[in-house]
This record gives sequence, C-alpha cells and structure tokens, in this order.
Amino acid sequence: MSNAKQKLKIGIIGCGGIANQKHMPALAKLSDLAEMTAFCDVVEERAQLAAQEFGAENAAVYTDYQELLLDESIDVVHVLTPNLQHSFITVAALEAGKHVMCEKPMAINSKEAKEMLEAADRTGKKLTIGYQNRFREDSQVLYQASKEGEFGDIYMAKAHAIRRRAVPTWGVFLDVEQQGGGPLIDIGTHALDLTLWCMDNYTPKSVTGSVYHKLADKSEGNLFGPWDPETFKVEDSAFGFIQMENGATIILECAWALNTTDVREAMTSLAGTEGGAEMKASPSGQYGTSELVFNSTKYGKFIETKPATGGGIAYFDSGAEAPEVSEARQWLECVIHDTEPLVKPEQAYVVTQILEAIYQSAKTGKTIEFSKDGDLLTVN
Repeated sequence: MSNAKQKLKIGIIGCGGIANQKHMPALAKLSDLAEMTAFCDVVEERAQLAAQEFGAENAAVYTDYQELLLDESIDVVHVLTPNLQHSFITVAALEAGKHVMCEKPMAINSKEAKEMLEAADRTGKKLTIGYQNRFREDSQVLYQASKEGEFGDIYMAKAHAIRRRAVPTWGVFLDVEQQGGGPLIDIGTHALDLTLWCMDNYTPKSVTGSVYHKLADKSEGNLFGPWDPETFKVEDSAFGFIQMENGATIILECAWALNTTDVREAMTSLAGTEGGAEMKASPSGQYGTSELVFNSTKYGKFIETKPATGGGIAYFDSGAEAPEVSEARQWLECVIHDTEPLVKPEQAYVVTQILEAIYQSAKTGKTIEFSKDGDLLTVN
C-alpha cells in the first residue's frame, strides 16, 4: 500500500451478529488506520443500520456482494456471512483485487478452503481467518513459552470447547446446511486453532471422531433461552482423537450442551517432556474467564506457576486492548506494511481439514488418514 494513502477502505459483507458484536466495533476503534465505506447484507435494513452506525460519510449499501466488489476504491473485504458462503465470496473478493479477512471457520470443507488458498496465491492478495483467541494475553504468553522451549517436546495436548448449556438460538447456528455443523465447526475450531498454533504442529496423520445428537430436546437452563427441537439439525457435542505425523496426540472436546461442570471454551492444555500448561476455568466461576497455569518439577517437588490470566471467550477479556481489536489492528497493519498476518490461511486450512475428518470419521465409523499431500483418506 502506498505510504501516501491515509486509510484503508473496508467493505463489510454480512452485517449480522458477528459483524455487530466483533468486527465493526473493533474496526471503529481503529479509525486512524481504516474506514468502513461499504456494507452488504441480503437483508437491506441490516446493511443500512450498519452503515449508519459504523460507516464513513456516504457509505454505500448493497444487497449483492458482487456489486460491492466492483468498487475499485475498496482495499479490504471482511467476509462475515454464514459458513456456507465463506469460500465463494472470499474467492470472488480476492479475484476482484481485495485483501480478505474471513470469519472462522475458513470454509465448510477442505476442498473449498483449498480453493481460497489457491485464489490468494493466484492473486497475490492477503487472506486471513478470524481466530481472535490467539490475541488474548494468556494465549500470547502460552505461545511464547512454547516457542522458547519451556515445555520441551509437546507430545500431548487437549483442545477444550465445552459449554454446559449455551446453545446459540439465533440466526442460522442450528441450520446444518448454512453452517456445515454445530459446536465442532463453531467453537471447536477456536480450540483446535489455538492448540495447533501453540504446538506449532500442522501435519496431521489420522483422525478418529465421534459426533452426538443427544440433547436436542433438552433446552432447560440454556444460557440463550429455549430452542425449537425441530430446528436443531446440528450436533450438540463432538470429540476427536488426532494423531500427528511426529507422533503427538491431540484430544479435541467440544459441546454447546453437555452434562458436565468442567466448562472451558477456546482453551488448550499442553504436555511436553520438560513441563506443561493448562488454561483452566477461573476459580471465581465467572463465565468467560480463565487462568493459565504452568506445571513442572523442581527440587524433587511438583511446581505450579501462574504467569498470566485472561479471558477464555470472545469479548470478555480484561486487557488494555480487547483481542478482537488487537486482531483487527494486526490485520490492517499487515496490509498497510505488506507483512504476514498472524493467522496464516495455510494454518486455518489444516484446522478445516481436521474438523472435516472428525465429521467424516463419525459418519463412517472409521479412522480418517491423511495422505502425504494432505488429502483425506478413509481407512477400514
């Protein structure tokens, strides 16, 4: 980007929940770097309201994303639609010469995610995926410790995304066609991304998964109110056993509804040859908080230290800058200065591959193996 250019111009595609809760408020706090000049939603009123609240003067409003992409002044597009639309809108935006931030998950399957990767390579435009939990204080501390060898060889990890009763009852969350799945693709994706990133391990070997539809008719106590069992078309919980090429094992657990008191979301536990670390639920019991605990041995004793604390769910962190703002800042600056985003699309692609493998394994009752070129293979 030219140094003479003052601000990036951003187009928002999808003006629903995640746009209003995360992306647009975060971008509004970075008005020195960017301005939102175009808004698109299939419901025109939503786009109009977004433009009124967050848009630059004379911001454009569209109901067809293809019309928005014709605006040559737009530098960056944020794709904030239901999961089903992520891939083809992202590809179209890249081919229209825009840099793209796509909300998680990257796509509903690895084939479409790969098409996004190929489009970014082909066009030379930047692509990143919305995994804001990497920007939490506790995540940053854990990543740095892992990078510096604090834990030695990390050979076992757990990715936690467990809610007791917090099924999202709005939008299309319960629509398997629009979303591609339930908690696995919605919140499990955050926990898995965090785990792979802290391990710096992106070469899976095999995946065995279980997916459950057990509590669709048991909405009592749900944080977001009751749901209609007839519309609950996705899983309520899912679990994966992931073996990596280097021999490491990852256990992924996720649920919107599960009869348990061990509630942890967007958290990870790491175990290595020199020590380990866990993101645990806060002793206060406050929803959306966590504490980071390192463990090791010293002087013949078990040692536990707490180097940092931070929130474990989006929008509730107590640091000076919220994770979604830090995410947006890093993304905009990488576009401005032509550097790499923290969340690389190649990493998000592996997350998508593993999630798809869990669904496939659960459906077929078989282990899914990865070929040397990264394709998914069903194993008897």
